[in-house]
Amino acid sequence: MVNRFIVEADGGSRGNPGPAGYGAVVLDPVTGEALAEAAEYIGTATNNVAEYKGLIAGLEAARALDPDAEIQVRMDSKLVVEQMSGRWKIKHPDMKPLAALAQRIFPPGRVTYQWIPREKNKHADRLANEAMDAGKAGRQWEPGRSAAGLAVAASAAVPVAEPLEEPKAAPVGWGAAADLGAPTTFVLLRHGETALTPQKRFSGSGGTDPELSEAGRRQAEAVAAALAARGTVQAIVSSPMRRTRQTAEAVAKALGLEVRIDEGLREADFGKWEGLTFAEVKERHPEDLDAWLSSSKAAPTGGGESFATVARRIAVTRDKLLARYAGRTVLLVTHVTPVKTLVRLALGAPPESLFRMELSAASLSAVAYYADGNASLRLLNDTSHLR
Repeated sequence: MVNRFIVEADGGSRGNPGPAGYGAVVLDPVTGEALAEAAEYIGTATNNVAEYKGLIAGLEAARALDPDAEIQVRMDSKLVVEQMSGRWKIKHPDMKPLAALAQRIFPPGRVTYQWIPREKNKHADRLANEAMDAGKAGRQWEPGRSAAGLAVAASAAVPVAEPLEEPKAAPVGWGAAADLGAPTTFVLLRHGETALTPQKRFSGSGGTDPELSEAGRRQAEAVAAALAARGTVQAIVSSPMRRTRQTAEAVAKALGLEVRIDEGLREADFGKWEGLTFAEVKERHPEDLDAWLSSSKAAPTGGGESFATVARRIAVTRDKLLARYAGRTVLLVTHVTPVKTLVRLALGAPPESLFRMELSAASLSAVAYYADGNASLRLLNDTSHLR
């Protein structure tokens, strides 16, 4: 049986453009129960940008509940509804990349759009205003108690479940239109060394959460200086792990930026392999290791995450960050598996390609994402700043 959800979304700007925020809620179409809420203050933006970002957040929240669901979107924005329904052309350069992102969240035909009067969109409107009020107070919106038993919130991690199919990027080629505007660029920084790194031990999100070693701190300072000299990074987002936060903080200090934490950027959970070398895993869990090397759906011993599960989490995180930072250059401070996964998805490469990439500690990679859904790998495993 196919799940069906209603997504109601809204966005607002106090000034148009001015301080802006969005709100979205996922509803059970039978009971009307709120299954998920999302809201965020997004800084200075127009009403239309905020409305599109609310749509994207609502669709992502619905996909986190069930990626195979059918969605009815209800909004009081005639512009968004008509453009996403294909009846109106999208001409404004700020709208094109946002619409492209929204279209990628669910396969074609899974989402329908309906215009509703503003008075019937009160839940999403209230969330958007809560987000703008939070931004005015210098903080981000946090889930409240207005919808008890919510399954997902804006910052919640994606449920760990095997995906039926991984998201596929649009074909990449030389024929891209020249008017796609500035891409959104993710500069991907692997954290500096920990005590486990030189020994090549499994170190994921289910282990001891080690801090940077002395060598790792020197690496973090070196990459911070290199990025400060380039001067192109506009925002920093980090995995919650200690080693990534320490690396990100060194860069943030050099660039004069703040660090935003995103749970979706954490390393894979390697289960009972945490802290072990490859040779030790091969000796203790040979069958599980063989299965893991042969299939992206095989998990490490003891309930760790499969590469397929990590890919689903990373794809959702990627789309969320693309919506939030459209047209900007963002530093993502993360780990081996998330960086390789982002590169693999950008190239449309098979899962086994993860084992064919070298990714050094404190290395830089970069992927540019365009409004038509194409992605371009710009850099991989650059360690020139460490020499």
